[in-house]
Amino acid sequence: MKPIFYQLITLLAFTACVETEFEVPESNENEIVPDGTAVSIASVLSNLAQSSEPVISYSDTDTYITGYVTSSDVAGNFFRELIIQDAPENPTAGITLQLNQNALYTVYEPGRKVYVKLDGLAVAEENGVVQLGIRDGNGITEIPASLIPKTVFRSTEVAELIPLPVTIANFSADLENLYISLDDAQFNRREVLGESPKTFAGDANDEFDGIRLLETCEPRGTTLVSTSTFAKFKSVALPEGRGSISGILSRDFYDDFYILRINTVEALSFSGANRCDPAELQCGLAETEGGTVIFKDNFQTQTRNTFITGNGWTNFIEYGTQAWEAYTATGTNASQGISARIDSYQSGNPLSVGWLITPSIDLTTFSEVRIRFETSSSFADNSELDVLFSSDWDGTTEGITQATWLVLEDAFVIRDQDFFGDWYSSGIVRLSCASGETAYVAFRYTGSGAEASDGTYQLDNISITAD
Repeated sequence: MKPIFYQLITLLAFTACVETEFEVPESNENEIVPDGTAVSIASVLSNLAQSSEPVISYSDTDTYITGYVTSSDVAGNFFRELIIQDAPENPTAGITLQLNQNALYTVYEPGRKVYVKLDGLAVAEENGVVQLGIRDGNGITEIPASLIPKTVFRSTEVAELIPLPVTIANFSADLENLYISLDDAQFNRREVLGESPKTFAGDANDEFDGIRLLETCEPRGTTLVSTSTFAKFKSVALPEGRGSISGILSRDFYDDFYILRINTVEALSFSGANRCDPAELQCGLAETEGGTVIFKDNFQTQTRNTFITGNGWTNFIEYGTQAWEAYTATGTNASQGISARIDSYQSGNPLSVGWLITPSIDLTTFSEVRIRFETSSSFADNSELDVLFSSDWDGTTEGITQATWLVLEDAFVIRDQDFFGDWYSSGIVRLSCASGETAYVAFRYTGSGAEASDGTYQLDNISITAD
């Protein structure tokens, strides 16, 4: 994957190439198979994985690989790259070709079988995925347009691509560059519901890519859909429904997390209206706290400017680099001694999701369990702080996104319109109507490094009591 800002250089040329869509012309060409030795895409990947060098160059070799095209720049979501995999159905290996050519879909459309001669090429991992190009120091660059016809041979075969069905929990390096599908999926409710539903990449804070949170209902999981701001469908509204999505599994530019890249909006079939948004736990508010303290923390034992640790807390970064940390401030927006804080200001993260989860709460031993806490902010902007409840989390970081989390709607959290210098009580929130034996309460922050959603939340004086 190339740096998206590189597209600015050739914006005019790129736009001209994709404004007019047309079918790949029919041809009476004969099948041309390169002379030489066929090797698998998997062997190229293995050679790089086994090498101590960051780049492997191929020279004086007659080897070539065979693949089927899965990417398309017809809608502008791919740029000067061709992604191929080793089979149109049930693929096992894929790789990206860096090509200095626009409108590749007019010659190499999805499903087209191609042969790629390796002589003169180099393979390296760029932006988290394995790619082929011309060696450039300790990296690679695009194959020049003049060499493409001598390197990438177009077969007469056009196969039907069958996306590989996978689950988010099974994402791994083995699936990178493969054409996959996710079933029972939907965009997160904050992306598509409410007063300002989002587009694929046409919102004001989308600079180079639109990053949208996608989730699957069963099995549970979350990932990201990445769309270039040069895509022709960038201003199309995200679908509200539930269904399936097909695309190429890749990594974000900084190789921090997995993303799904689609060719066109036809990759989505979200016709189901029955969404699987988290349910709410509403037991109501109590007038007083309980006489028995189960858990209490005001963070005074934490070390300033370090991640919250100890005392049973689970501090988990789902996306990005921002975690809950101990913080002290004076002035208008003063902390209460030491507080827990999270933000994504100047993080550079297209998405930040950080969890702070309480130790376990024994619901069988204690009755009329209640929780109270306080929140403040340094301008929440469009970032969010959710207060969640689970009675089926297994206590592992791997299981956090797989657990069922209910929204504690009774708990008040500071809003963007509230005065940032004040601390607000959640109220004394009952948990007594919850089922299960062991429970947890989580404080989940969602934001990004974009100016419109890089807000800050502070948390303090948590108490969980019972009768």
